[in-house]
Amino acid sequence: MATTPRRPKAVRMDDETVTVAPLPVYEPAKPDGAADPLEPVPEPRRGFAWFRAFAVLFGAILSLAFGLWIDGLIRDLFAYAPALGWFGLGLAVLLALVILGFVWREIAAISRQSLIDNIRQRAQQAIASDDRAQGLSVVDTLIRFFSHRPETAQGRAKLKDLRHDIIDGGALIGLAENHLLAPLDEQGVRLVTNAAKRVSIVTAVSPRAIIDIGYVLFESVRLIRVTSQIYGGRPGFFGFLRLTRSVIAHLAVTGGVAVGDTLLQQVLGTSLASRISARLGEGVLNGFLTARIGLSALDLCRPLPFSKSTQPTLAQVMGSILSTRDEGAEGT
Repeated sequence: MATTPRRPKAVRMDDETVTVAPLPVYEPAKPDGAADPLEPVPEPRRGFAWFRAFAVLFGAILSLAFGLWIDGLIRDLFAYAPALGWFGLGLAVLLALVILGFVWREIAAISRQSLIDNIRQRAQQAIASDDRAQGLSVVDTLIRFFSHRPETAQGRAKLKDLRHDIIDGGALIGLAENHLLAPLDEQGVRLVTNAAKRVSIVTAVSPRAIIDIGYVLFESVRLIRVTSQIYGGRPGFFGFLRLTRSVIAHLAVTGGVAVGDTLLQQVLGTSLASRISARLGEGVLNGFLTARIGLSALDLCRPLPFSKSTQPTLAQVMGSILSTRDEGAEGT
């Protein structure tokens, strides 16, 4: 049986007999099988690191074997002639000092890279929270980190004068980008552009694919190392081991020197790919891939994320190369 709707009437808000029903809470419908966004996603369970354990144990056994071999060699030298024994002992001491220096250099390189990663994380937090105290801490750390770099002297002086006038954490990070990292970004982009040009020229005129692969590997390693040095982090041997997967992936793409017209048209454009030779297009494609590796290294080695400054793009880096190749193709 239908009920008659109640007519509206005026009531007093201080009337104790009047009750206000709570507003209904709107909950968006979730698709079947969807997880609650508030519930933490369980991390995948990781098994035992068998390869790491094998590497540690095998390295320890090799170290013991090498030490016993050195000890036996020195004993044999002393038994044969005391002078040779002392000479061998001196060489062993020098070898130990060299090993200690190598270990110290690797530890220092890892510490610098860890400091750069820590600065980048703190800068991201300062940008997200817009906290002035956290932004000032990041700026002060950057000033101390680049205190030995003469090309950042003017930027450091401006930061010291202007940092107390900014009240936003994100604005402080942007100020550090514009005054401190701007000249370093220019060096990094110029380095990537020149490396891509060299790769495109050398691989376009080289007669063998093995030369292409070797030169691309050489330029990739050099590009990563110099990019890291520009931003203050000089990776050692173990730092380059972390980049082996990227280099192998790059060589897997670059190894196919006989690039088809379809791939060239997708990368370079139909009009340009139709006017250049296949060999010249292969060189440009290799330079394209080298520039992508360089930009990735620039983004990873930079102490601050790109917030106020414009992040360099692949089109910006390859624009000069493609324009040069286009003019050369038209002249040919």
